[in-house]
Amino acid sequence: KKTNSNPSTVEITLPTYRTKPEDNEKFYPSHVKKIINSVLQQEFTNTTVDAKWMEDWSDGEYADDVEDLSKAIADKIKARCRDELHLPRYKLVVQVTIGQRKDQGVRITSRCLWDTSTDQYASASFQNEFVWASALVFGLYTD
Repeated sequence: KKTNSNPSTVEITLPTYRTKPEDNEKFYPSHVKKIINSVLQQEFTNTTVDAKWMEDWSDGEYADDVEDLSKAIADKIKARCRDELHLPRYKLVVQVTIGQRKDQGVRITSRCLWDTSTDQYASASFQNEFVWASALVFGLYTD
């Protein structure tokens, strides 16, 4: 592009694409897992989750409350990852699943297409007498 001060001067801007993150900008699952554990512990300590709340939720009366709680947890995990970890070129995808404990088994799986040299994920779970929660954070490097 031509500059305003001298019309005959052409300014060249080179692309800034980086195909790999710097060492201090990598997604380290161990760091993210600490954040997930902290948020899950804090949220379920501060939220009154008891047998009646879970029964009312499963009956559909408080379904929106559980949805709001899972969204709030996902937002807090994502915000803390952004604030505490230096991941400028990573897209973070957070998935939180909450369920009632009633002697059942649950398996949570996911599948992604990604670059194994730069993309990672971290997961952690929480459970108490009445509820279980699982959180997954996917870090996808974008150039």
